[in-house]
Amino acid sequence: MSSETTGASYASAGVDIEAGDRAVELMKEWVKKATRPEVVGGLGGFAGLFDASALKRYERPLLASATDGVGTKVDIARRMGVYDTIGHDLVGMVVDDLVVCGAEPLFMTDYICVGKVYPERVAAIVKGIAEGCTLAGCALVGGETAEHPGLLGADEFDVAGAGTGVVEADRLLGAERVRPGDVVIAMASSGLHSNGYSLVRHVLLDRAGWSLDREVPELGRTLGEELLEPTRIYSLDCLALTRTTEVHAFSHITGGGLANNLARVIPDHLHAGIDRATWTPDPVFTLVGEVGGVERAELEKTLNMGVGMMAVVPAESVDAALTTLADRGVESWVAGEITERGDHAEAAVLNGDYGDGGTSGDRAA
Repeated sequence: MSSETTGASYASAGVDIEAGDRAVELMKEWVKKATRPEVVGGLGGFAGLFDASALKRYERPLLASATDGVGTKVDIARRMGVYDTIGHDLVGMVVDDLVVCGAEPLFMTDYICVGKVYPERVAAIVKGIAEGCTLAGCALVGGETAEHPGLLGADEFDVAGAGTGVVEADRLLGAERVRPGDVVIAMASSGLHSNGYSLVRHVLLDRAGWSLDREVPELGRTLGEELLEPTRIYSLDCLALTRTTEVHAFSHITGGGLANNLARVIPDHLHAGIDRATWTPDPVFTLVGEVGGVERAELEKTLNMGVGMMAVVPAESVDAALTTLADRGVESWVAGEITERGDHAEAAVLNGDYGDGGTSGDRAA
């Protein structure tokens, strides 16, 4: 053994503090754009600050909180080397859970875990998060980048985030407001969003052996471009609905599929019947089913099938709701109705077959 030894260091263990500092410098310009007047201070503190005196205008403000990630969709971003869209997915998953109860998203924080800090890559991820926050009307007040050599490969990463919102207590939305005769309005998704990617990757990449740069005629673009399509963020659209008309409940269609998520906002004595014929799922959903031989029931409990958010409104609010969404560029349509449970064993079910490209019922945008 040599008489001269080199002492261990953080760098020799695989953690590059200077790279982390460089990443912070690169992301600052994007974080500055994702702000609100209530934000106090800037990037670099140990905690993000938000002026809570802004809540004085509420009679009884209820704070809502949510946390989420984007699952194995990060693997698609890694394989494609595209890092500035995955943040939109993260924000959508968090803020659209907040808005379900009627809460206005106020601020978010993020957590990025990497095997090795590549400053430009981390900054691109944060850029996407900041852009998503801007689309959602909330501020990005802080975050953390953690380097975990030995636990993650150099090119591997994961992202997570947490958000806080506020809603007036007497405007809280949910199952308690839903009544027989209410109408269910569906809002189109932008594609797969951020759920079911373990199934999609298993079917298209692993079993079928398709490459991400494969041109898929049914999709009109490459497979990778389709799979990386950012999650639509509905928070400002949903808040606009609550301002322009009466809304009883929202349901964010994520993991578990349409029926299971809608059932979460349906009272025990009521039933939501959704007519599949009122819309045609985007080709990617059919593709996964056909290539993988996946049964429809399995698809529907895993993927959003073309619906990213649902609103439950009184029948007299339907026209106003569809008009508001159309004005905001959100494709929406009447998808079903609320009835007494009666002999129905389940709170929410899908009926009939999907449309063939045409539409039935009221539709906007």
